[in-house]
Amino acid sequence: MQNEKEERFEDWKGREAIPGKHGGIGPASIACVVAMMENIVFVANGFNFVEYFMSSMHYSPATAANMVTNFMGTTFLLTLVGGFIADSFLTHFTTFIIFCCLELMGLILLTFQSYNSKLQPESDKTPSTLQATILFTGLYAMAFGAGGIKASLPTHGGDQLDRRNPRLISRFFNWYYFSICIGCILAVTILVPIEESKGWFWSFTISVGILALGLFIFMAGLPFYRFKSPTGSSLKRITKVIVSAARNQNKSDLDEELMQSLICTDEGISHTKLKCLDKAMLNKNISAIEVAETRTFLGLLPIFFSTIAMNCCLAQLSTFSVQQGMIMNRKLFGSFEIPAPSLVAIPLILMILSIPLYDYFGKRISSDISPSFNLKRIGYGLALSSLSMVIAAIVETVRKYQAVHNDFKISVLWLMCQYLMLTASDALTFGGMLDFFYREAPSNMKSMSTALGWCSSAFGFFLSTALVEVTNTITGWLGHQWLGGEDLNETRLELFYVVLFVLNTLNLLNYIFWTKRY
Repeated sequence: MQNEKEERFEDWKGREAIPGKHGGIGPASIACVVAMMENIVFVANGFNFVEYFMSSMHYSPATAANMVTNFMGTTFLLTLVGGFIADSFLTHFTTFIIFCCLELMGLILLTFQSYNSKLQPESDKTPSTLQATILFTGLYAMAFGAGGIKASLPTHGGDQLDRRNPRLISRFFNWYYFSICIGCILAVTILVPIEESKGWFWSFTISVGILALGLFIFMAGLPFYRFKSPTGSSLKRITKVIVSAARNQNKSDLDEELMQSLICTDEGISHTKLKCLDKAMLNKNISAIEVAETRTFLGLLPIFFSTIAMNCCLAQLSTFSVQQGMIMNRKLFGSFEIPAPSLVAIPLILMILSIPLYDYFGKRISSDISPSFNLKRIGYGLALSSLSMVIAAIVETVRKYQAVHNDFKISVLWLMCQYLMLTASDALTFGGMLDFFYREAPSNMKSMSTALGWCSSAFGFFLSTALVEVTNTITGWLGHQWLGGEDLNETRLELFYVVLFVLNTLNLLNYIFWTKRY
């Protein structure tokens, strides 16, 4: 990785950035504010789309759940595309502007559909081809835009700070996650109730206004930002190194001079790892920096893959947990009825209160954070996700027993424990991943590397969709689909949660294996 002094930052006119005038805590804080506003829009819609698909578009619960997980998964997967564009061809600022406009276009299309009843299916009918086309066009324009934003915005904020100060970088990502949580709180306590009481047209309209305001605020900071010019395709360089190393494996070893240049260049990961890449240097067109960059990025991948199963559990908060909440007793304090998607607000409030305390005491305890600190933080999150699935299975067993045998709806607050544990798991894992990947990544692959955190969420949501389909297929062969039909009381959701527990426990062991070798 390059040091801060070797990197050149520019102002918006292309001149060399002036410390104190360009960059710093103020411009970085704008990224946090905009992240909060974008997350209000994304979470309010993403967490409640399952209800929109069922009530307004008349899809079945299983289809609606898969549509949500596919939407969320696509969004997070596309962060890799946004990160690649930001690192290779455009600045993080320009990437954000383009993708934010794309998300706005998708929201405007969904707003138009929710306003025009002719673009919605009639009662008890599924959408027509035209109606489905408009729905999915708006939906995935929003997904593509949100993916690019999530890849470029945190890296843009990190670029405003001195990378030689790891504590400052770590604190920025803590507060960035804090902003995301604030956005989520506002989404589920304000916008989601509006969706349920006033309708989706007003919710989409407000979402358009919030995102447009966030775009304006972000652009207003233009004179104060500093920018790092893109360095060309990092994937092309990595591919070139891997191909060259493979072709030269049977050739003689590197001479002492080339070997010394590799050892001096490697900073992101120990040179004792992935030594098979060394022979790429036998190609005179490949530099030691390119080999070190490839070694560092590939070294991050086992950590990335080990977090996917946790995000599969997290996907349940926006699918089956919402469906459970919709048929439970949601009345609190007499007549007040809490929207099922708003349940996540309570654990999020606790998380928001904990982040400033974590930041304050962490700052006093240490002036530096090693990679092992974030790896432990991620590990604790993975362990919590496994435990949450045990709780989820127990709660669903109790809920279904009372509903079927006693015709009694238990309180929706029974879901609070799994919500709290999964929210804490996400805070530990995702916060640790953002910080870990940004600081460990090569300097010209910051967006791509931080996008791995979101991409893990993508694969988690896709894994959830695949597990639902596989579970229904296998159990259908055995006589009864665990997750089939529209009545949740006739499913075996509790056994599906047990499957997720087993999967996550095995994944935790896999994670421990790789972290000991990082």
